[in-house]
Amino acid sequence: MSKLEHVNVTVSDPQKTAELLCELFGWKIRWAGNSSLGGNTVHVGGEDDYVAVYTYGNPDNGPQNTGRFKGGLNHIGVVVEDLNETEQRILNAGFKTHSHGDYEPGRRFYFNDADDIEFEVVCYN
Repeated sequence: MSKLEHVNVTVSDPQKTAELLCELFGWKIRWAGNSSLGGNTVHVGGEDDYVAVYTYGNPDNGPQNTGRFKGGLNHIGVVVEDLNETEQRILNAGFKTHSHGDYEPGRRFYFNDADDIEFEVVCYN
């Protein structure tokens, strides 16, 4: 069976974004360095999967809702053990959460980071 290893997104400051994701989700920086495309990349996540946060100079602001465009990013989903504790860390970091919901088989909410990337945070227990 195949599994997803990583997703790569363009951000304004890869180091800052990686540090935030470590703080919010308990992840670690797996690798950081120059990208083969030029620019800088930081891989942040767990042992088996990660988010690559990348920049090349000063990235342009894209469309407000990339989910409305072919190839657009709708959100990045993150599974957590304790939804309430994670939400409190996100709120303490100055982000607003929204679209809370209970659904079979879990609970979730969303937030947008400083680069307006939407994250879905979900708990299945």
